[in-house]
Amino acid sequence: MTLAQAFRDQAQSCARLGSPFMQRLLTILAADWPEDSVLGRKMAGFDGDIGPSGHSLPLRIAGGLHALVLSGSDAQLAASYPPHTTDDATLRAAVLAALATHEAFLLDWTDSPPQTNEVRRSAALIAGARVACHHFDLPVMLSELGASGGLNLMWDHFSLRIGDTSFGPDKPALTLAPDWTGPLPLANTPQIASRAGVDLNPLDPRDDGDLLRLTAYLWADQPERLARTRAAAAVFDAEIARGDAIGWLEQRLAAQPEGQMHLIQHTVAWQYFPTQAQKRGTALIEAAGAQATATRPLAWLSMETDGDVTGAVGAALTLRLWPGDMCLMLGRADFHGRWITWTGAT
Repeated sequence: MTLAQAFRDQAQSCARLGSPFMQRLLTILAADWPEDSVLGRKMAGFDGDIGPSGHSLPLRIAGGLHALVLSGSDAQLAASYPPHTTDDATLRAAVLAALATHEAFLLDWTDSPPQTNEVRRSAALIAGARVACHHFDLPVMLSELGASGGLNLMWDHFSLRIGDTSFGPDKPALTLAPDWTGPLPLANTPQIASRAGVDLNPLDPRDDGDLLRLTAYLWADQPERLARTRAAAAVFDAEIARGDAIGWLEQRLAAQPEGQMHLIQHTVAWQYFPTQAQKRGTALIEAAGAQATATRPLAWLSMETDGDVTGAVGAALTLRLWPGDMCLMLGRADFHGRWITWTGAT
């Protein structure tokens, strides 16, 4: 796949996910990308999949441009970004100027893959955790793989609102209200005993630079996502380890105390793990599950693609529980958490 095609494909995915501005921006980059620049040659040097299931180069570049806007580093570019309205010629001129003027910044920025914490995904985690606690009503030891900044570890601080019914604390840090199809979630409220996560490049939402990276990968014409991320960052209190997710998980599995349920979660992260890491992780979890008891149970909650990365059908919501190795298909969710089709499996 060429970078131009990757830009076009990502543009269509962003359109399906409700971002016409990103569609415009990526279409401009597809047509006018400066291939002969230092940045252009760097992007051309990436091997393998450069799309959303691999290096995700279009979103690296778009994220770097948005970071320039959010940090106040480029007034011309900021004037061409939402909430301002400009024509394509004006946006094109601002983008091409930014690529040239801030090339050193963008060379550094694009070293790392996109990192977001799409907080709306917590709506699925809130509902899924209630199913797990319906089976094993114990305090929760919460572990997240591919946690990035760890904001989705804080879902017990958020409220899930469906119609006139709310699930969560009385004074939530934020309220999530996805388009919900299906029965309501279960009424029991999980109690988090401890929480931790892991990422190859963890970000700390309490750090201004790390928060910039988390917010820059949000899309400029979706300001409500930015507001949710900042609200979640304000209550963040977890520790995110730097390292290999599967090696960290092995240690976490061994550390589970008696009288607590270990709930492993990940959202749109597992699909990026190498195949061998996925196999090793599955084997570790299944082996730990085989040793689980009613007073030391294990739950594995995931929101991941099952083949379609375009966003058209969303991610599969699955929950495995031990003892008993129950596998529950909970429904499907939009990758950004805008909608959830809930089966109500218990």
